Amino acid sequence: MTTTIFDVISSGTPAAPAIGAPGMNPQTYVGLKVLAERTVKALNERGIGRNDRVAIVLENGPEMATAFLAIAAGATTAPLNPAYREDEFDFYLSDLNAKALVVAYGSDTPAIAVAQKRGIPVLEIEGSLYAPAGDFRFRGKAEGPAAANGGMAQPGDCALVLHTSGTTSRPKIVPLSQANVTASAKHIAETLAITPQDICLNIMPLFHIHGLIAAVLSSLRAGASIVCAPGFNALQFFSWMNEAQPTWYTAVPTMHQAILSRAARNKEIVAEHKLRFIRSSSSSLPPQVMNELEEAFGIPVIEAYGMTEASHQMASNPLPPKAHKAGSVGLAAGPEIAIMDEDGKILAKGETGEIVIRGPNVFSGYEANPKANAEAFTNGWFRTGDQGVIDPEGYLSLTGRLKEIINRGGEKISPREVDEVILDHPAIEQVVTFAMKHDKLGEDVAAAVVLREGQTTTEAELRKFIAQRLADFKVPRKVLFLDEIPKGATGKLQRIGLAEKLGLG
Repeated sequence: MTTTIFDVISSGTPAAPAIGAPGMNPQTYVGLKVLAERTVKALNERGIGRNDRVAIVLENGPEMATAFLAIAAGATTAPLNPAYREDEFDFYLSDLNAKALVVAYGSDTPAIAVAQKRGIPVLEIEGSLYAPAGDFRFRGKAEGPAAANGGMAQPGDCALVLHTSGTTSRPKIVPLSQANVTASAKHIAETLAITPQDICLNIMPLFHIHGLIAAVLSSLRAGASIVCAPGFNALQFFSWMNEAQPTWYTAVPTMHQAILSRAARNKEIVAEHKLRFIRSSSSSLPPQVMNELEEAFGIPVIEAYGMTEASHQMASNPLPPKAHKAGSVGLAAGPEIAIMDEDGKILAKGETGEIVIRGPNVFSGYEANPKANAEAFTNGWFRTGDQGVIDPEGYLSLTGRLKEIINRGGEKISPREVDEVILDHPAIEQVVTFAMKHDKLGEDVAAAVVLREGQTTTEAELRKFIAQRLADFKVPRKVLFLDEIPKGATGKLQRIGLAEKLGLG
């Protein structure tokens, strides 16, 4: 049974490439296994053992991938966004009760000052110019007593802790066990039929569940390899693709849109690519973007549905010859999926309600938060907070995030429905529909849009276009034209709080 991250690392063909990076020699599976053993021993010597939390603040790239894997082999990882400011690091390091902070040698991250103030040991790692991608060692000698709970992690141990986004409340801690994350990696590898010959180009941030599990751990679970780019850069994407010759990549919709915007300027690379599919997850992929991607690359675009509490993947469209449906997040792909009403009753296919899940990749509950757990679990099912419907063939479609549904004087409006209509307008490249406050109705509909290069339209013309396709109460009362729509740390467009950010509060 492959139920720990060390099991996953150990199961690959020893001499096969595991982790690579642009311009670097790849780290092999045997090299990664040695690195994990060396890292766990070094942590144990520094008093850090199983279930002890190690915060990791590293830039995207191979070292972040290998640090996650090697540390998780014997402790609990807590990757944090390197872009956080000092106050944010202070909250997360305190909330996590971190036993150590891992940073790159020479780093100037404000996390260091916070850790020192809080008495949290700072462990610096450094690689070598001649070492394979992601290779590292801890600087300095071990001090203090060795860990009493040393050795490799067991299936029930906590592998990874992440916080929820906290857009409407204090972020909650999501602990994911070794068994949770390895189950999810297996589900993804099976869904995408990943083989040892596959190469994933990772452009997702590695402080987020999508990149860590969907790109890195699922590839290793299948004995395949990952090339870790230093973050996402649309200007460099095609040169990375040309060098790495990946067979797939996974991203959020805003990244796919940025890639599409540069595809025409990179026709030679596009014509010679070796991709067999493109994966999209973490927010709804507009059908228009899916169609444009498939047309540009000549391959299927597989939309999947995931969340942190499920160690990422819950549903996915299948690969051909099965149908992958634009506007749907596909079939259950790991956990069981059902639709539930407010009273906890499971609904029939075709009925709309809250999406609920249960399975080996689903976490067992938020840490130290009995109120949130009482609200989140019903009869063993985890309530995702998403609204959706399952069609007669078992394909799941999201109709909105329950907290994002706009309540306009009692009329419930799905922002995604409005988004998809607006994206049919030839002048619109990007859109996010959201709720804005209204004195009498409570909420009204607003939309922020980005125009395609060289295109123009007006608010009145766009509202008229929408009104021809949607009921009047769904037509945005306010349309803002922006150069760029504010995004979250992972590139997701965020509806909640957007009205206030844009001065519509």
